[in-house]
Amino acid sequence: MSSTRKNRLSGFADQPVRQLLEEIDSHITDTEFRSRLKGSLHQLSDLKFALDESSIVALTDRKGKIQYVNDKFCEISQYNREELIGQDHRIINSGYHGKNFMKNLWDTISSGRVWNGEIRNRARDGSHYWVNTTIVPFLDNDGEPYQYLAVRSEVTKLKQVEAELQTMMTQVMNIQEEERRRISRELHDGIGQSLFSLVIQMDRLLADQPQSGVEALRKQVTGIMEDVRGMAWELRPSVLDDLGVVPAIRTYIENYTRHYGIEVELECNLRKRLDMNREIAMYRIIQEALTNVAKYADVSEAHVTVEDSEEATVVRIEDQGAGFNSTTAGNGVGLFSMEERARGAGGTLVVYSEPGEGTVVTLCLPKTVH
Repeated sequence: MSSTRKNRLSGFADQPVRQLLEEIDSHITDTEFRSRLKGSLHQLSDLKFALDESSIVALTDRKGKIQYVNDKFCEISQYNREELIGQDHRIINSGYHGKNFMKNLWDTISSGRVWNGEIRNRARDGSHYWVNTTIVPFLDNDGEPYQYLAVRSEVTKLKQVEAELQTMMTQVMNIQEEERRRISRELHDGIGQSLFSLVIQMDRLLADQPQSGVEALRKQVTGIMEDVRGMAWELRPSVLDDLGVVPAIRTYIENYTRHYGIEVELECNLRKRLDMNREIAMYRIIQEALTNVAKYADVSEAHVTVEDSEEATVVRIEDQGAGFNSTTAGNGVGLFSMEERARGAGGTLVVYSEPGEGTVVTLCLPKTVH
């Protein structure tokens, strides 16, 4: 083996590989087999070198105890190798991910399946870093995992950019909502009140001169008033600001049923006001989801559930209509808007749908936001 090649061997593969090469030379006389075996070992060493140069690598036993870490793992975690070997990954646990997240991870790999996802870890100095992680179980002859190989790449800067973009999106949506509220108030209190005053004057004129021909004009002005009120409501219902999200949802559903002829059953146990940002997110997501029901579901009824608990407020909008393939469908503007509103309010949005089986939109707003 060349000196360059020897220098490239490091970690757990260095000494064992050299020893194996020496034993191969000493004990195996079949020249062709010896050459093939040494070639395979060199290839494995090359693969390990490439992996160590590009990724953060850890190997654990079936119980999760760390058996090996490469230099990049030590560098990013700020622990030396001796401090990590024999420990489990709780030593770098940031506490960011909940119990369900970790349970899903362990359920996946302990069943022999590969797990992929992003994890936020904590370095020795208390700082946090994000890693895109793939955990591969190594299976024994019985198909049971006996080791786990975790390969990670740092994505901290990417997550920071995502967070900045999310903040910008939230700010844009907040500005949009404020502008909607301002225009809605102006329509209702400005133009709406002016038209109402005009109707009163027409009523007085009709009382004095019943045959003046003003009646037709009054009907037109009344129609314009209804249109203005409808526009103000669509932009931002005043009841949302004044009374809260539950009365706003009830009123929206009543208007929705009259307009589309679709009966919507509402179940709600929310008895208190939430943060305005969360109330707006709930209202807009329900509004968008029900609009999609009217456009695409081809149903005569739908169901909205608002369930408030100590852990979270969960909103579900369900229909048994046409549905679509949610795994292959592209993200439309409506879905993107709902997802951004959910994230901006510190929650998550899940859309499940199958052709012919309807659609379920689920918004989860945890009480504790990371």
